[in-house]
Amino acid sequence: MTTVFSDQDFQDKVLNSDKPVLVDFWAPWCGPCQILGPMIDMIAGEVDDNVIIGKMNVDENPSTPQRYGIQGIPTIIIFKEGKEFKRLVGLQHKDNYVQALKEANN
Repeated sequence: MTTVFSDQDFQDKVLNSDKPVLVDFWAPWCGPCQILGPMIDMIAGEVDDNVIIGKMNVDENPSTPQRYGIQGIPTIIIFKEGKEFKRLVGLQHKDNYVQALKEANN
């Protein structure tokens, strides 16, 4: 299942998580984001409970993307132990996201 993150709950749900967290920074007007969204949902359905998969709409939540220097979307950041572990910018192959999650889970 995909979680929706906001500026208000980012600290609690992402940075304080005891599991790696994949955050998809996106916007509804972004074409590549519309392609990536279903892929992220698919990954969320395939991974085990050792990771959290979620999305953050950058238009509705501007503070967190600004804090992390998001300049282009889609941007995926995987957080581990409250810190940025890996960043993938632009639309990429599904395997790249799955591999990054595996690395974060080791």
